Amino acid sequence: MLDVGRNREVNLDLNLDEEKLSSCVSCGLCLPHCPTFRVTGEEAYSPRGRIDAMRGVQNDGVAVDAEFVDFMATCVQCRGCEPACPSNVQFGALMEQTRVALAANHKITPRWQRAGFRVLGHHRVLLIGSTVLAAAQRLRLVPARLGLARLPLRRPPAVVSTGDDVWLFTGCVMDAWQRSTHHATADLITAVGSTYRVPGREGACCGALHVHAGLHDETVVLARRVMASMPGDAPIVVNSAGCGAALKDYGTTVGTPEAERFSARVVDANEWLAERVDRLEPYAGVRPRVIVQDPCHLRHVQRVDTAVRTLLGHVADVVELDDDGLCCGAGGAYSVLEPELAGQIRDRKVAAIDRALAGGGSVDLLASANPGCSMHLAAVLTDRGLTVEHPVDIVAGALASATRR
Repeated sequence: MLDVGRNREVNLDLNLDEEKLSSCVSCGLCLPHCPTFRVTGEEAYSPRGRIDAMRGVQNDGVAVDAEFVDFMATCVQCRGCEPACPSNVQFGALMEQTRVALAANHKITPRWQRAGFRVLGHHRVLLIGSTVLAAAQRLRLVPARLGLARLPLRRPPAVVSTGDDVWLFTGCVMDAWQRSTHHATADLITAVGSTYRVPGREGACCGALHVHAGLHDETVVLARRVMASMPGDAPIVVNSAGCGAALKDYGTTVGTPEAERFSARVVDANEWLAERVDRLEPYAGVRPRVIVQDPCHLRHVQRVDTAVRTLLGHVADVVELDDDGLCCGAGGAYSVLEPELAGQIRDRKVAAIDRALAGGGSVDLLASANPGCSMHLAAVLTDRGLTVEHPVDIVAGALASATRR
């Protein structure tokens, strides 16, 4: 593989689908929904600006230079532009394929990043590394500019299988940093009268971050491992929005009938529980007021954000934000790789949260159904006295408290 270097100009075939590339009519309806355009005001950092740059490289022979790489690397891949597009432009697919071409030619995702992504597929190593990172945080050795929320030094025991009704996908980072959410999800699955099975370590990483990084071959390897770890026909319940979106897209990523059948079994935890919310014990306790922040891959990709409101509504009063689901800036590893832009995007989200807090009545919690989003926001919201929790944590906690009374 030729290492052309990030700063050398080179002619590349991005191998983009021409029909998808030509479907954008540059109407501009995507602009208000693009977080990088909103914070920069620059056309090149918008979906239609990025598509125009792709066309230049793909169709007009424009060389890939550092500026083109910057336009592509700074996209959060939130896909907020897709629901707003009247032409149904598949921007996510175009961006993912562009990054595959750039990564294959070493224009993005340098070796140190690839090494980090490899760790995600080795769960024991990830758990040890996460504990070391948590200890480094306590010693103030982790730069504050990375915006990481406080990581757990200890985690509860792994969730233990109880039966075969559904699979409970535990993932990599989610299991390392937010394992208590798996226990809450397991409790709610049990509460609606079902059992669950947990896959082994070989199915720990879904490859979502690898997709963002353009590492297609590595993603397929991980996807095949995940598929093999959860055989059969039982639904696959996923409580991480980003992981769920990746698993639901295996039919495209892997491109086999087996992968399509697997993807059809995947369901977000909020989605699955919302369909069975009437099986939960009635709740008569104090109802907290909860702000809902929609992770992009739940709202814009899976499009099941209403399920979060249905589930939370069983125990809480939902408070909506007024920013129409604009991205928070987490974007998988984006907040670490692009901290300045991620911080500016988060500032806009926090401003919306502040408006909700000022809208009257006390607010107890903020709900976010994705680990990246929740940690990215918790890093700054803790100072405001606002706790960030997963929706299933809020519901399971409220029901457990009511039972203890």
